[in-house]
Amino acid sequence: MKQTSKIYIFVFLSIVFAIIYLFFSTNKIQQELNTNIEKILIQQAKSFAKNIEAELHRHIQKDPYLELKDKPSLRAHLEDSMSIIVNDFFKYVFVLYRDKSGNYRYLLDGSPDKGRFNQRLNVEKRYWDKVYSTHKAVVIKQNKLESIWISYLQPVLFDNKVKAVVAIDFSTELPASIYYAIEPLKHIFLYIFISIGILLTILLYQTLLSFKNKKESITDALTQTYNRNFLRELLGKINIAEYQIIMLDIDYFKQINDSYGHKAGDVILTKTAQLIAQEIRKDDYLIRFGGEEFLLFIKRGKNSKKLAFEVAQRIRKKIENTPFEYEDKIIRITVSIGITCEPEHFKSISLAIKHADEMLYRAKREGRNKVVSKYIQDTNQVQASQQSKSINEVKEAIEEDRIICYFQAIVDVNENKIAKYEALARMLDKDGSVVLPYLFLDTIIHTNVYNDFTKKILELVFEKIKSKKVAISVNLNFSDILDNTIYNIILDELQSHKALTQWLTIELLEYEVLEEVSLIQERLLKIKSFGVTIALDDFGSGFANYTVFQTLPLDILKIDGSLIKNIDTSEVSYKITHSIVILARELGITTVAEFVHSKEVLDIIQKLQIDQAQGFYLAKPSPDI
Repeated sequence: MKQTSKIYIFVFLSIVFAIIYLFFSTNKIQQELNTNIEKILIQQAKSFAKNIEAELHRHIQKDPYLELKDKPSLRAHLEDSMSIIVNDFFKYVFVLYRDKSGNYRYLLDGSPDKGRFNQRLNVEKRYWDKVYSTHKAVVIKQNKLESIWISYLQPVLFDNKVKAVVAIDFSTELPASIYYAIEPLKHIFLYIFISIGILLTILLYQTLLSFKNKKESITDALTQTYNRNFLRELLGKINIAEYQIIMLDIDYFKQINDSYGHKAGDVILTKTAQLIAQEIRKDDYLIRFGGEEFLLFIKRGKNSKKLAFEVAQRIRKKIENTPFEYEDKIIRITVSIGITCEPEHFKSISLAIKHADEMLYRAKREGRNKVVSKYIQDTNQVQASQQSKSINEVKEAIEEDRIICYFQAIVDVNENKIAKYEALARMLDKDGSVVLPYLFLDTIIHTNVYNDFTKKILELVFEKIKSKKVAISVNLNFSDILDNTIYNIILDELQSHKALTQWLTIELLEYEVLEEVSLIQERLLKIKSFGVTIALDDFGSGFANYTVFQTLPLDILKIDGSLIKNIDTSEVSYKITHSIVILARELGITTVAEFVHSKEVLDIIQKLQIDQAQGFYLAKPSPDI
């Protein structure tokens, strides 16, 4: 607050001195005001242009023209976002690209009088070409005594190449007001004070509002910890191998609400969050994951496998020994905690979080007020390198044919025979050791190497189908289907192997959030037109949503292993699985049970009339069929 007061005092004194200076040198002040207005507008235009560039990068992977050409809905979305900028100052905002003939054409236009997509626009090429050649922003000024007209050109880079230019044209008539106001000196000071005051107020309000909205969007209103919105942002920018995951749940929280009321529950949640925050560092993250569940990402250094366990024990003991006061009542609580020590060993961060959740419920089953963790070991008996592979190493492996597939049988439970195989990607190191996908997939996921990797896996699968005449499934993400490059690779491979596509199943990994449903549906129907079967993997975990049955053309449903592996000991797992099977049967969808690890589990699978099963009890992954 004191710092804010100093800022306001400084601004006020600056305005006073500006007015005094204007009294003695009106012409000079006029020029300075014009310059300041120009700088403010240019800075604002730069900020707008950066935001537009960031939005383009968020939706476009490589080439704006190619990726916007067939996506009118995306163009409309982006243009709507850009149109927010247009006001009395900022007249036009648009994005152009340079075609092969050196002409500039529209990609997007957020202005009231829109240009059509790919329509040519005559521009002063020397300025626009300079943006392409220097990779730097260019400002075009047309200063007059009464007004300022400026064009701000911002390059949009993909792979360090300029692929488009954001243009913002803005003008202001403020210099005219200042010019004519100088004549009646009695009023000049009031006009300037009001103008500067309004401008500062707007800028201050916008800054505070933006900061407030951003903070509120990622903060839990009750506990003031981070929320799930922040979690989504966090997962997109951290290296999960640098963290350990803690899932914490307040024991018997429902009984606290029932006995003392929801206000007491809110007090417990708030105080618990404060106690947890006292035991973690600034590099750690505390997130309210659910009603009474908290998720922590603990930053680990070298040789710190037990760090999360030690932090969890401190938190558990502190909460156990802290009396919670509510309306002159003392409430004692405990917490159960589950830990994922090695999240990098999982297919996705969602599965690593789910494992921590499983450890949490194991702690509850074992009596609560416990910390449970388990180190994950490689179950494929593969001597894999323990260091993540670089992009160049993966690229080299692709070029040297060191990308291979292991195959795990999927058994028809009713006929007791192998129905198909699932292809599991692997990489051979130069010494011949097998490298598991978690050590290289995250490294290449958003690069051109991932495109080559996907193409290689599809080629290997079709080669195996051709030589063995067996059905094989291959894993893809929802994001792969949405990615234009990957989608075209899939179509090219299907077109090249038309005679074999009936043997192929594409398993969509269900732990991703389903976005752009209509586009995914359209593309999956195109893939199915080749005779390909579509399966949904890991259903019952992660972002499970029954609306997928209304939107996706599914043939097969793979029930998540976390349900199947406990189906012989957990009544809840049994009932959930049973309900999924009944629904799938009604919809005519084949069911597959994953993680079948014992005869007892297999017997229950047969009893529930699940169609197919997969797991180590039936068959382990092998380099050949």
